Order: sequence, then structure tokens, then C-alpha cells
Amino acid sequence: MGCLRAEKIIDYLCDPLSKCLKDENPYVRKTAAVCVAKLYDLKPELALDNGFVDQLQEMVADSNPMVVANAVTALTDIHDMATNSAKEGTAPDSRAEFIINAAVLTKLLIALNECSEWGRVAILSALSRYTAQDEKESEHICERVVPQFQHANGSVVLAAVKVIMIHMRNVQREDLVKQLVRKMAPPLVTLVSSEPEVQWVALRNINLLLQKRSDILQNEMRVFFCKYNDPSYVKIEKLDIMVRLAGEKNVDALLSELKEYASEVDVDFVKRAVKAIGQCAIRIDSSAERCVHVLLDLISTRVSYVVQEAVVVMKDIFRKYPDSYEGVIPILCASLDSLDDPEAKASLIWIIGEYADKIDNADELLAIFVQSFSEEAYQVQLQALTAVVKLFLKKPDSAQGIVQQVLEKATKDCDSPDVRDRAYIYWRLLSTDPAAAKAVVLAMRPPISLPRTTVSPAVLEELLGEIGSLASVYHKPAETFIGRGRIGAEETMQKRPTDVDDDSSRQKALQTLVAGQQSENLLDFGDDSADAPTGLAATTNTLSATATPTTTLSNPLDDLVSIFGTTNLGGAAGGMPMLSTGPPALASFGAPSAQQQPKQPLASQSEDLLGLF
Repeated sequence: MGCLRAEKIIDYLCDPLSKCLKDENPYVRKTAAVCVAKLYDLKPELALDNGFVDQLQEMVADSNPMVVANAVTALTDIHDMATNSAKEGTAPDSRAEFIINAAVLTKLLIALNECSEWGRVAILSALSRYTAQDEKESEHICERVVPQFQHANGSVVLAAVKVIMIHMRNVQREDLVKQLVRKMAPPLVTLVSSEPEVQWVALRNINLLLQKRSDILQNEMRVFFCKYNDPSYVKIEKLDIMVRLAGEKNVDALLSELKEYASEVDVDFVKRAVKAIGQCAIRIDSSAERCVHVLLDLISTRVSYVVQEAVVVMKDIFRKYPDSYEGVIPILCASLDSLDDPEAKASLIWIIGEYADKIDNADELLAIFVQSFSEEAYQVQLQALTAVVKLFLKKPDSAQGIVQQVLEKATKDCDSPDVRDRAYIYWRLLSTDPAAAKAVVLAMRPPISLPRTTVSPAVLEELLGEIGSLASVYHKPAETFIGRGRIGAEETMQKRPTDVDDDSSRQKALQTLVAGQQSENLLDFGDDSADAPTGLAATTNTLSATATPTTTLSNPLDDLVSIFGTTNLGGAAGGMPMLSTGPPALASFGAPSAQQQPKQPLASQSEDLLGLF
């Protein structure tokens, strides 16, 4: 009857429910306990006024552990529903709160060892919510929960780990903490040998635990070595965990294992394995040289995707150890022809620009990317632009022509605003203050490092309290993918005003669009006439000039041509800047001058704009 969500049935539910909660048969009582939670979901005031929730509180002391477990489950659900209603603005009822005190704690610990799997998970989840009064109580809870590590069900094991991790925060005795951590390792290792789906869930939770305490599985790295029949998602998680467990003692075994992974057929897994080698080099300083030798062996295989990922990894190693392993650079430059991935190209260009003063043919190597500048990806264009400027600042005599060429291509032929803006900045720096350009472009950068955690410390503590749930699998708080957090547009639509005039909004949009066509281009470095208003003044005058004809139109889309007929879209204020081609010498760069683009026919402009709507 509790599952039938109908108002008429609820009225007939109270009397039989009241009798079943006091029935002699424990099976009836445990079923009635769950029905109270369903009734509270349908009609909270009815469950509270009839005393059903108070009866649930009393059933926590029941002699049957199954009844205790179901009562705890129902009280927890009611507590969560009351908490969620309080967040929505409804005043919470204190009778719906499930408060765990010392007396309730004792009853839960007694019933824990006699419950079924579902009951143990419910009681352990309730114990994780309990706030211990002192260190002694936390130690007592941990000692009573530790036997659950031997349970065959993985959910019970993860729930026990959650309780231990939470209450271990209050334990100050180092010997007890080490003992608990040591006892936590075997059940986690057992979970890794389960079927792939359970194994992946266990690996995601282990990854989270290692971010908090990296010493839990410090001697168990071989357990996470990938097997030939592991699914790809399991292999990827194992790779991440192995890197977290890497240390000076086991890094040699890990590198030999990763080198074997690099010869597999799964391209994505091979790239991640090569990336893991670079992470070991960055994380463990003493293993950097060994990692570089492994990468050189992989480059010698001439497998394209292995070589490309190795180049990307070497770039990160150079950023970590800037004055080391420079003898590897010729080998990397020799593999230039085999690179077709944008990230690999950008990484090699960065290496060439960073060590341009130590590479004899750096200008020839960069000229290859300058010739195909317009055809490259944006990240390659950005790196090529910066690398050429670095080359010019380090070798000004031999790089004058190439820097002028790349600046002209970046400002005239490139579609990316990021590339154009950076080219304008470099051009202005080089033409006005070469010393400032050197200080900016060749500035010392701090060495990179790998973060210990993938989330913030506060979020990590929150996720540790959700071990065994979807939050610990996704590594995201539950509110980000459950309830209102899942549909972010719901609250936005509720806050949207209902009396918005669509016609006035369309008119304002058109007015803003016209003003944007006439406003000054921020990249126009040329000298405008003294009488013409610029900047904000030009925008203000345009708005005042176009306000009257825009607001008087009955339908702005019908007479849009007339609006642009009285507007000079090709004026000096709206033209795009064009750089003049100057001599290659640095002293004659000069500021880029502005040229007007030829006016386009008004009809074609209007048609293009109408196409947007």
C-alpha cells in the first residue's frame, strides 16, 4: 500500500501500519519500518502527527537486527528528506531528524555483526554520520568496525573503510593509525581481483583513498599491474594508481612495466603509459634520468604515436629540469617529419624555441612551421609565433627575416583572435622596447610539479565521507549530479521574468549590433583623425544616432536594410588594422599602421546579417 502513490489509499494506510509496527513477527515489523519512510515521502505531516517516526526511533532498540537495520534505513531516508526540504526554504521539523547519540551508537554496534549485507551497509552509513565525543570513542568505533573488512561483500568493505577513514581523524595514537592503515590494505587488494565492473568501482575509491593517505597500499604496487584481458577503463585506472604508488624503491619495476605497455595495440592506453613515464620523472627526481632513457628507447621504435607522445612528455621533463638532458634535443629534432599531432608539434616547437641558442639550425627548423603557418592548428601557431620571437631575441642577426614573416602571417592571414592578439603584442614590444620584450618573453618560469590530489582538500574530505557511493566513483560531490544540480537550467528558468517583451529585446539586440559595427577596433594602432571620436565616445554617438529609427520601426527585420543604409560601415573607426610590411631590421619595425578595407555592397551586408536571424 505504501508503494501506491494515491491520496485516497494513504487515508486507509495509517491503521494497519500502526498495528504492523507492533506486530510480534520481526519480518512484519521490518517491512512496516520501510513503509513509514514511504508514507513520509507522500505526506510528511501524517507520518509525524501519528507518531510513526517516533516509533521508528524506538525500533532502533529492537531485539531483531533486521528490524534495527530497516529502522535505521527508514530514519536516514526521512532525515535526508527533511534536510533537503530545509534547503528549499521549508522549516524543518525536529521530529524528523535522526540524531545518533551514545545510546543509539551502542545499539547500532551491537546489531552490526548480526545483520544482513544491506543492513550492515545501512548501519555503517549511519555510523559515518556520528560525531564522536572524544578520541576514546573514535578508537572504540574503529575497533568494532574493523572486523567488517573480512566480509565477502564489497559494498560492506567500502562502507567499513568509510567509517574508519572518518573516525580515524580523531585518533592521535600513531601506532593505532598505522595498525588501522595496515588492516585496510588486504580487503582493498581483494576487491581488485573481482569482476571488471566491481574492480573499476574499487579502483576509483582506492584512487580517492590514496590522495588522502598514500601509505595505504605502498607495498602492493604489483597488484595493480595490468593484465592482458583487463578492459581499457580498468587499465587506465590502474595506471593512475601505479603512478601514485611510485617511489624510489619500486620505480624500476614500474618503468619496465610501463615500457611493456607501450608496445600494446591500444593506442590510447599506449599514450597514457608513455605519459605515466613522464609523470614518474616529474614526481621522483632521482628517477628522471632512467625515465629519459626509457623514452629514448621508445622513440627509437619509430612508432608514430609513441614518438609523438614521447615528445610531449619530454617537453614536460624539460620544464621540470630546464638545464638537464639537452643531449636529447637532436634526437627529438630528428623525428620532426614523423609528427602530425598538433600537441606533439607544439611541444617540439616549444623545445626548439626554449633552446634556440643551443641549436645551430633552429631557424631552419622553425622556418618549416612558418611556411605552413596558415595551415597549422591554433596551438601550433601560438607556439611557432612565440618560438620565433624567442629565436629573434637570442639570435637577432640570423632571425630578422623569419620574425617579420611570422608576424605578418599571424596578423594578416590568421583567423584566430588569440594568435592575432599575441602577434600584435609581440610586434609592439619589439618595435618600441626590445628590452621589455626580452624580459617578458624570456622570463624565468618556475619548474612544474604534479598535484597530489585531483580535487581541493575540502572536496576530498567530503568525498571520503561518500565512499561506496556514486560521488566517490565520479570524484564529484553528489549535489553536482543529483537533484537540482543535475539540471542546472531549472532554477534559471524559474528566475526568468515572464513579462519580457520579445520585440523590444530584438530591437535592443539590433541596436547593439549596429553600434558594434561602428565602434572603434581595439587593434587599430594607426593614427586616426583628430576630429573623429574614438573609443567610448564613438560608441555613444552611434547609439544616440541609431536609437530613434530603431525604436520607431514596427518590425525591425523588415526595414533592416534602411538602418544600414544610413550607416557608414566602412569608416575609419570600424576598419580592421592592416600591418605595413617594413624592412626586416628591428629598428625599422615601426608600429603597425591601419588601412581601410574596401566597402562591401550594402545589400550583401544586410543579407549576411539577416542570415543570422
